[in-house]
Amino acid sequence: MVTPLKNRASDGPEPGAPLRYSAAWDAADSPVSDARVAVRALLARAGHHPDHRPSQDAQLVVSELVTNAVRHAPGPVGLALEVSPDAGLLRITVSDTSPRTPEPRAHDARRVGGHGLYLVTRLCGRLHTVAQDTGKHVVAHLRLRRPAVSEP
Repeated sequence: MVTPLKNRASDGPEPGAPLRYSAAWDAADSPVSDARVAVRALLARAGHHPDHRPSQDAQLVVSELVTNAVRHAPGPVGLALEVSPDAGLLRITVSDTSPRTPEPRAHDARRVGGHGLYLVTRLCGRLHTVAQDTGKHVVAHLRLRRPAVSEP
């Protein structure tokens, strides 16, 4: 069983405040399943049913980004999740100790493996990397609901 180095979730949603979750795992742990459980639980608190597409897409994105961090960087891995107050946007931040920016491979349906980052870029409206002194943060913005259509 994985024991997070730290694990914090917002206690109760204040009106107009985002829901948040953060955790960090030691390099020896495999946090991928814990990360999926965390995003599923946080989105359920925000009103997104775990069996519906927004939650499933979020679980896939978190799983891919955390797996990449565990696979390609030594040291601890961090996860921060933030659901916007309207529950329409999820910001996923995965931290690791490698300075290398993730680069998607050219899409090749015949290749086994190497499709995770391609899927993440297809699902997320924005994906970027922020360099840190001790590694990097990979930040993904996943739209959970279609934006409301504004009337003229």
